[in-house]
Amino acid sequence: MPDRGESESRKLLRRLREAMAGESAGQERLDRITTLIAESMGTEVCSIYLFRDRETLELCATEGLKPEAVHQTRLRLGEGLVGRVGRSGRIINTENAPALPGFRYMPETGEEAYTSFLGVPIQRLGETLGVLVVQSREPRGFTADEVYALEVVAMVLAEMAELGAFVGEGAAMTARHQQPVTLRGTIGQEGVAMGHVWLHEPRVVVANPIADDPDREAERLREAVDRLRVGVDRMLDGAAGGDAEQLQVLEAYRMFANSPGWLRRMEESVASGLSAEAAVEKEQSSARARLTQVSDHYLRDRLHDLDDLSNRLLRLLTGQGKETGAQMPADPILIARNIGPAELLDYGRALRGVVLEEGSVGSHAAIVARALAIPLVIHAERITTEALNGDPIAVDGEQGIVHLRPDDSIAAAFRDKIAMQAEAQERYASIRDKPAETLCGTTIGMHMNAGLMADLPSLAGSGAEGVGLFRTELQFLLRNKMPRRSELSALYARIMQAAQGKRVVFRTLDIGSDKVLPYMTAVDEPNPALGWRAIRVGLDKPGVLRMQLQALVRAANGGPLSVMFPFIAQYEEYVAARAEMDKALARERILGHPLPSSLDVGAMLETPSLAFAPRRFFEEVEFLSIGGNDLKQFFFAADRENELVRRRYDTLNVSFLTFIEQIVRRCEETGTPLSFCGEDAGRPVEALCLAAMGIRLLSMRPASIGPVKHLLRRAHLGEVRTVIEGARERGEQSVRAAVMEYLKR
Repeated sequence: MPDRGESESRKLLRRLREAMAGESAGQERLDRITTLIAESMGTEVCSIYLFRDRETLELCATEGLKPEAVHQTRLRLGEGLVGRVGRSGRIINTENAPALPGFRYMPETGEEAYTSFLGVPIQRLGETLGVLVVQSREPRGFTADEVYALEVVAMVLAEMAELGAFVGEGAAMTARHQQPVTLRGTIGQEGVAMGHVWLHEPRVVVANPIADDPDREAERLREAVDRLRVGVDRMLDGAAGGDAEQLQVLEAYRMFANSPGWLRRMEESVASGLSAEAAVEKEQSSARARLTQVSDHYLRDRLHDLDDLSNRLLRLLTGQGKETGAQMPADPILIARNIGPAELLDYGRALRGVVLEEGSVGSHAAIVARALAIPLVIHAERITTEALNGDPIAVDGEQGIVHLRPDDSIAAAFRDKIAMQAEAQERYASIRDKPAETLCGTTIGMHMNAGLMADLPSLAGSGAEGVGLFRTELQFLLRNKMPRRSELSALYARIMQAAQGKRVVFRTLDIGSDKVLPYMTAVDEPNPALGWRAIRVGLDKPGVLRMQLQALVRAANGGPLSVMFPFIAQYEEYVAARAEMDKALARERILGHPLPSSLDVGAMLETPSLAFAPRRFFEEVEFLSIGGNDLKQFFFAADRENELVRRRYDTLNVSFLTFIEQIVRRCEETGTPLSFCGEDAGRPVEALCLAAMGIRLLSMRPASIGPVKHLLRRAHLGEVRTVIEGARERGEQSVRAAVMEYLKR
């Protein structure tokens, strides 16, 4: 085949644009394109395979293979050379296809006569939509120019598929962004919601991937890159002297923006006939394909930097910024790759729910979602590429499932579920001011968790008797610099005033692991959940802990104060933390500030080790709160953010309940007040079993208080305890089945 360089690529794209023009149907367009590519490439065969589902490729058009094989030949992901390209996203170029590992002969296509094979993924922003293949009888390795030309064509096909140019009969040719999609993620915050998509970062649409004037496109590209570089430099100047991690990200931006290779590859794509926007997307897709194959964690993180930079460049080229003119729906469900706590708070309670591609159950966004009492699903892969503004969506935060563009049956089921929950909330309102007193006469204290000033109105509306856990880290996470003591003192004072005399337990700063302050140097740890976090940071860097304790003492202004230290793993840590509290009191006394009328200093029991602390610890600590989320994952050695293991273990496991019972007994021996705080406290069946094991105070999200109280008031703890002991004696692993059977009776 003669050299086909840049001019040949342009010629091929020009012919491709002509083939795309007109009102012809999608199948007719695909057929014309395969004929055109085969002629231009000098090959006997050109075939286009598209995904009919996530695991199956379907032959949708061909020049050279048997016509009757179209829409009949299908390959599983990884099956044959085509399936290998579809799975790996990598090009296969060989002059002897049958000799390659994984080759699969498909007799229905008549491909036995063709030896040479070139397969290129049809990709858009890292998502593989199909595979473009050319084949020849004569053994030949396709040249770099030919491979590049086919890559350019595949890029255009991906953009046109996105725009709906190939819609036809069959699953493989259905219109994109119109079919129902179910995505499974991880539970970030429980709850169920229906609404319409609102994209945090609206997608840039490339309406014309083929250049009319390559010289003009090259000029547009260079002008946009220059503006991008100036913008990045300004951001760096503005961030000078600030957060080291933010500076590192911006330096990565500048490195990419000034990379000669990055610009050169985009210029080559423009020279081949792509528009400036399509050239940027082609490079973005190629970089994604390269970096996702890299095992180095740091380099894979740089993929996000390059993605963000490419998106900035696309917005400069298209003018499609955040302000697209679209109106936020009345029932918005926010879709984002990830989002910071301040950005999420900006949306406020207008949101019905949040779905993220990334995030973690302990992330800042998850904490805010809990504070706002809105369902959150994280790790929902592909949601930002699948969803469009205004798409109907249903979020099941109780199962970690997202239904995008749900069909009528699913939508109806969700509406019924939401209606039933609303009816239940009305029933719960009737017992709001009544105690959680069981049939056997035991009263269980019902407290709520909080982390924002905005949570405090729920104290009265939910029927909570106090705040069992106020997370103080949000005020640190929402800022770009350390808050001043006076600011914290004023905030804590407003919280106490809003509680109107009800107890508020302030947990001191719980940072580290996945909660890193924006202005704090991140520590690279192989397992941060078991690393430098919470009280360990406070004791190693006592300045912040002292400042926070002084702010709390001043906020109390002579009234009662309750403070709790997080992640205490051994007695000595509590002694050291309590000493810091005493120093803060001594300093405030010297300054002439009023001291609290009463002071309770407690600890969170989140590690099994603390349950076996010396008796003296239980005698000295003024109260204990079991941090159920962390304690369970450490007890079972199962990361609660790892979907492979987090569901294998049950709170109602006999071993875990027996462990809770042992903690209760130790606290009873020393008269130490004990509470349970965490997701399980807000699940009615789990809460009932915890109460049966001796827990007398539960702290949960406000929305859970009604359902938990409703069940407790209908149960007899002695009978539940008998059911649990029976299951334990029978050697059952979990008491759940036995307890559920009892509740049915």
